[in-house]
Amino acid sequence: MAAGGLRRRLVHLDLKGAPPRASYLAEVLPLLRALGATGLLLEYEDTFPYAGPLAPLRAPHHYSPGEVRAVLSQAREQGLEVVPLVQAFGHMEFVLKHKEFAHLREVKVFPNALNPHKEESRALVKAMIDQVMALHEDLKWFHIGCDEVGLLLSQELFSCNDESGVPQLVQPMIWDYTADLDVEDKVHLIEKYRRCGFSKVWFASAFKGATGVNQSLTLIGHHLKNHLQWLKVAGSSPADVLEGIALTGWQRYDHFSVLCELLPVAIPSLAVCLQALKNGGYSEKIKENVEKLLGMSNLETDTFMSTSLGTFPGSNVLTLVTQVSFYLTSSVDDLLERNRYVTGWFSPYHRKRNIIHPIIMHHFQPDAVSLLSKWNAVVQDLQAAMEQVFHRCTIEEWMEENVHPSLQKLQQVVDDLDKAIKAQN
Repeated sequence: MAAGGLRRRLVHLDLKGAPPRASYLAEVLPLLRALGATGLLLEYEDTFPYAGPLAPLRAPHHYSPGEVRAVLSQAREQGLEVVPLVQAFGHMEFVLKHKEFAHLREVKVFPNALNPHKEESRALVKAMIDQVMALHEDLKWFHIGCDEVGLLLSQELFSCNDESGVPQLVQPMIWDYTADLDVEDKVHLIEKYRRCGFSKVWFASAFKGATGVNQSLTLIGHHLKNHLQWLKVAGSSPADVLEGIALTGWQRYDHFSVLCELLPVAIPSLAVCLQALKNGGYSEKIKENVEKLLGMSNLETDTFMSTSLGTFPGSNVLTLVTQVSFYLTSSVDDLLERNRYVTGWFSPYHRKRNIIHPIIMHHFQPDAVSLLSKWNAVVQDLQAAMEQVFHRCTIEEWMEENVHPSLQKLQQVVDDLDKAIKAQN
């Protein structure tokens, strides 16, 4: 069932946030193939090298045409089928935020959705698709995104009495990222699509980016359950109706939101999910195989902590992000909010007015200096690890969101202590 029903297993790369360097993707593709991926679903968004009137859509860190060709050629070498994804209705913030295209919004204050009634909107989507297709040779599949329009539409997009011929031209993709996915409901939905004339459907699961808008670590257990539910749907549906599954890995919930889990952080989750799909389930034997492929001696699925380091590309990013996520804020809060000398004699009130007890500050000054120096070293290591994978703008964004708030608080205390000690001397 797994091999036949879900024979196409596409790994979705959401490039609208933290797009990996092309050199990192080259390292990861052989691993994806070994884990059981058969292809990639590439959502370029603003990282595609759009040209001409579409040039304003490019982010400063967009891939060059040469980099795109290199990734596509490496995917081909690994036997991975590439499916490009271009949004055509919702998820259009990266286009509609620009003044050149803002007049094409369906609702003026809502840059997410395109107005499909305007001829110019259709020309825009066609131009985007043309440029993406021109860089991709021998395409069998193209994903036209019609996602995230629920805020505008109360009625269904498609009804069974449709005579447009659409069911003969496209295959719908059914998305659900929940751990308790309703199997019966999905089976009925597939039957409904068949009655409407669609001969094939795809599933879309999630290996990351679906459990919290600012999530920094991936809870593997949630995503494993999601995939095991999809396997039940596949087992309860006619095998000839299932074309494949896309394992989505959202990098942002939308173009304006913060980053969620980085790709290297979620590779163990992706590995578990791919292996479960490939083998039609998950067992101790499959877990051991995943650990071997990732170079990890112990992979936790029910907590965020994995005790071993791993040898897969970017595994040092996972190790250091885990350290920062678990201990940075808590260790700084322990010192600043639970150390009696700090809360009692070195509060913001005391520091602001320079009312400092000359002896008591020496009780915690060494702890504060040592904690700052420890975290500065960890953050330096993390920065070096991330530079192998990401561009500077991604590193800056992640650090500002996840590191700077706590580190700056700690730095300020150490600076104030230095000032107070100097004044005393």
